[in-house]
Amino acid sequence: MTTFVDRVVLHVAAGNGGHGVASVKREKFKPLGGPDGGNGGKGGSVILAVDPQSTTLLDYHHTPHRKATNGKPGAGDERNGADGDDLVLPVPAGTVVKDRDGTVLADLVGFDSTFVAARGGRGGLGNKALASARRKAPGFALLGEPGETLEVVLELKSLADVALIGFPSAGKSSLVSVLSAARPKIADYPFTTLVPNLGVVTAGSERYTVADVPGLIPGASEGKGLGLEFLRHVERCSVLVHVVDCATLEPNRDPMTDLEVIEAELAAYVTDDSLGGRPLSERTRVVVLNKADVPEARDLAEMVKPMLEERGLEVFIVSAVAHLGLKELTFALARHVAAARAELEAAVVERPRVVIRPRAVDDSGFHVRREGTSDGEVFRVLGERPTRWVRQTDFSNDEAVGYLADRLSRLGVEEALLKAGAVAGSTVLIGPEDDAVVFDWEPTMSAGAELLAGPRGTDLRLEPEGRRTRAEKREDFHARKDAQTAARDELATERRAGHWAHADDEDQ
Repeated sequence: MTTFVDRVVLHVAAGNGGHGVASVKREKFKPLGGPDGGNGGKGGSVILAVDPQSTTLLDYHHTPHRKATNGKPGAGDERNGADGDDLVLPVPAGTVVKDRDGTVLADLVGFDSTFVAARGGRGGLGNKALASARRKAPGFALLGEPGETLEVVLELKSLADVALIGFPSAGKSSLVSVLSAARPKIADYPFTTLVPNLGVVTAGSERYTVADVPGLIPGASEGKGLGLEFLRHVERCSVLVHVVDCATLEPNRDPMTDLEVIEAELAAYVTDDSLGGRPLSERTRVVVLNKADVPEARDLAEMVKPMLEERGLEVFIVSAVAHLGLKELTFALARHVAAARAELEAAVVERPRVVIRPRAVDDSGFHVRREGTSDGEVFRVLGERPTRWVRQTDFSNDEAVGYLADRLSRLGVEEALLKAGAVAGSTVLIGPEDDAVVFDWEPTMSAGAELLAGPRGTDLRLEPEGRRTRAEKREDFHARKDAQTAARDELATERRAGHWAHADDEDQ
């Protein structure tokens, strides 16, 4: 059963924003008291956070689809919907986040490192928030914005100072077990080590970590064996230790040949430049001639050591089983690690700066692209604001569509469409290719708001009516009485003039 996973494809989806609500306040003696619809809540985001207790990506291997909660819709009486909860996914330190194209999105190294993989959608505004001096009674609200969806690749690259590299069964696991408190699996067959094993070594006042990773074979840089899985965990190490088996009985194997094969694989491996890593062939390297407890191996190591030193390599003859030469090795590695750390600290590292790029004066925030399709010519409007506005529009509400038309007109979309060659009846798409809204464009969009007795967003029923005084009521009463008296007198005059006849007179 797999217990260690260092590469997964993770599908994350942020929560959708809650819808705003269109509501009218109702009170006793005041049935239409104005808009009071609340806003929708913000959708939850998906956040990757480094967790010191996490050492593998196994959980995401079994459940690769993760989604945050949606925001709640608003309600009447100016009640806003609750925000959705953020989904925080723990990952090990050293996790690299990439998109499907291999572009690095984040390198999570520090224990306080976080990365927002998918942002939650904004909540829609209720008609209370949409009301203004010119739009006193909106009969619509905005929909919540959909949350972001993203497919990311998580790769774990071990955080270690020293990496033990070499052929399978060279004794790397045995060596890390005697240098530290790590207890990796040790057996007498190749590829015993299938996952990286980390151990902490103390040499005087210096502490450093050693990684025992799967063995290499020729062609590892091209993915043969466990090559690429192994080399990924070496990228962050500053010191590489060649563990050479001097007691091997395999044909065509000797210390010099083994070293040259491994060096060729290190030189062929391409490190991730976006992470600032140096080529593996430029790292500090130390050679360990292992299994010196075997007499023939000891003799071979003594013969090979001067040849390796002539190449400028520091060589140690050790035995993990007999604990020979380990003290000298640990202090030598501590010296190299301290030098690498000092070099890193002395390097001029610019602190992250906030780069402000003001938008150009003539930048409208969108652009119109004329496209030819199998169904004919279309005009696509691309831009963050137009796309967001379309997603927030309830197209079953004529007034909401009219509000969208007003916003697009003020932004200059209609003018840009005319300049691009659009005419009445042209097909206009707003949004990206995979999620666009299609319109049969008319230069002036009719939204049905003309049926309202007043400008869009107004309702004469909500206009304030002044309460009449007692004198005004008395004057109105007497005016009605005077009108009734005048009407009766006019009828009597007409009757006397013979304009109105009795039914008995008509029968005669």
